Amino acid sequence: MKEKLFSKDFTLVVIGQIISLFGNAAIRFALPLYLLNLTGSSALYGTVTACAFIPAILLSPVGGIVADRVNKRNIMVILDFFTAAVILAFALLMDGANLILLLTVTLMLLYGIAGAYQPSVQASIPALVRQEHFMAANSIINAISSLAAFAGPVIGGVLYSAYGLKPVLWICVMCFILSAIMEIFIEMPFQKQAFAGSVLKTAKTDFAKSVHFIRKEKPVIGKALLIICGINLFLSAMIIVALPYLVTEVLDFEAAQANRLYGFAQGALAAGGLFGGIGAGVFADRLAIHRSGNLIVACAACVFPIGVSLALTSSAIVNYAVLTVCCFAIMALSTIFTVQMMSFMQTETPQNLIGKVIAVIYTVSMCAQPLGNALYGILFEICKGFEYAAVFFSGAASLLIACRARNIFKEL
Repeated sequence: MKEKLFSKDFTLVVIGQIISLFGNAAIRFALPLYLLNLTGSSALYGTVTACAFIPAILLSPVGGIVADRVNKRNIMVILDFFTAAVILAFALLMDGANLILLLTVTLMLLYGIAGAYQPSVQASIPALVRQEHFMAANSIINAISSLAAFAGPVIGGVLYSAYGLKPVLWICVMCFILSAIMEIFIEMPFQKQAFAGSVLKTAKTDFAKSVHFIRKEKPVIGKALLIICGINLFLSAMIIVALPYLVTEVLDFEAAQANRLYGFAQGALAAGGLFGGIGAGVFADRLAIHRSGNLIVACAACVFPIGVSLALTSSAIVNYAVLTVCCFAIMALSTIFTVQMMSFMQTETPQNLIGKVIAVIYTVSMCAQPLGNALYGILFEICKGFEYAAVFFSGAASLLIACRARNIFKEL
């Protein structure tokens, strides 16, 4: 264990995350937007982004199991190099292949890599910092994610609208290569665990242990997981589909301007995450886990101004401003909640289970995301001209879940 928060190894993790997550944010911004510009269909956009989540769901438990049995540094290095290779392959093939199929496969690979990658990053925190620094370390990782997500879409949006997709692709390739090279120099404590027979049997045993821990030993984690699933289904998915669709297809902006404004809106979303991540670190001692349900209630309440604005005004800039401000607030509040829950889980989970438990949480919570993406892709198509109806539905469902969440966390 390291005595201070910013040891050499944790600092390398932080810098590597800044570079890697910038590339991740830029590529996840550019590819779906490229698809939406080509087709103009929210249903196809929702379906493709839903398909992209499937590998992430399948590979997340694998990533958690591997994270507890293989040096986490090696996992991060290999996956960053592989991500660079995937983006490079897309750049070389995009001019001569079925573009929709290629986009779908590429997004599925990128989301799958992220699903396997994130458990290693989160599970590395207890190995690199002391328990009293968990909240601060998680807030830093979340702040980095938000900072990269802020810069990625803004810079990506400017480059994409001015020069097209290719420059964004090449920048992202360089980001992942540089991140992988930096991560090679991380020294991470690692204790090898014995395998319980074959690889398949070991994976099954490990997964069963983590599920038992969540259900029986720490059932509050299981309850929180169900809350997260509900929020992903009804709130997060709505924002993922609504933000690009409303800004680029519904609001009355010229095409190039709409793409830039979407980049700025994504940047505002990330800025909210940065604000929330910093706030969680600064006010770590004042954030009580039993009051965390109030944050979810506030997130749900922020959805309704978006619907009201869409229903009452036809001004594109007013609707855009309300949408952007509300998304900023939702992201800030949800990030504080995420940091609280991750720190609580890391504190309550034994070191030999941490990667697997994180993987189960990611896997189950992500199952709701593709369903939500597909749902809102269809809803916005059905509600053409009355998009506020889909937004109000999201707010009402999220508020019901949030009220239940507040009651659960009050018991802690």
